[in-house]
Amino acid sequence: MKEFYFLLYVLIINIYTFCLTGIDKYKARKEKWRVNEKNFFITALLGGAAGVMMGMVMFRHKTKHKTFYIGIPVIYIINMICVSLLIFFIYVK
Repeated sequence: MKEFYFLLYVLIINIYTFCLTGIDKYKARKEKWRVNEKNFFITALLGGAAGVMMGMVMFRHKTKHKTFYIGIPVIYIINMICVSLLIFFIYVK
């Protein structure tokens, strides 16, 4: 059951970060209020890096910002290492 909740969390946070990227792109085109870049990095660190990366590609958003095209993939790798360690310590013991 723990696995289900973990997968649900990962799915929800990545859908959220993907939508957040799309909303920010929409707001950028309309020259309205924008999502703070810090929010992208916080949600990516909380497990949503894949959603931000997919949003960057799908919406062609933040792809020219060095902090994004380098930082988000690095955070994604950190996310994958953490998940791998979590799986290792839960199942391999």
